[in-house]
Amino acid sequence: MAGGAGKLDQRLSFYRRVDVDDRHGNTVADWQFQFSQAGNHQWILRGAGESVMAGRLTGHKYVTFMIRKSEQAKQIASDWRVVNERDGQEFAIREVPRLSDNRSYLEFLCESGVAA
Repeated sequence: MAGGAGKLDQRLSFYRRVDVDDRHGNTVADWQFQFSQAGNHQWILRGAGESVMAGRLTGHKYVTFMIRKSEQAKQIASDWRVVNERDGQEFAIREVPRLSDNRSYLEFLCESGVAA
């Protein structure tokens, strides 16, 4: 994905975990929608490190998402999750977004197949 985001053909929704009162005196964690944005992704298949290779054996998939840089996108944290609205697949965000090579986009590593 070096050099640009290419075709931003995925609709991505971002969620952060919040504590919610369950009306019985308990606090439970839930996901709260933050925003949606167009983006794209690239599956990590080759040249991956040991943890990526081990993840493949357990059904975990790693992907790098790219979205346009924005004030909302700058708030994304490594404890959020992203949902690809096209197929409903959920991913745990594994790193704080970083600037792409051309500095107009943000990239971040995500993992599927993990408990939310």
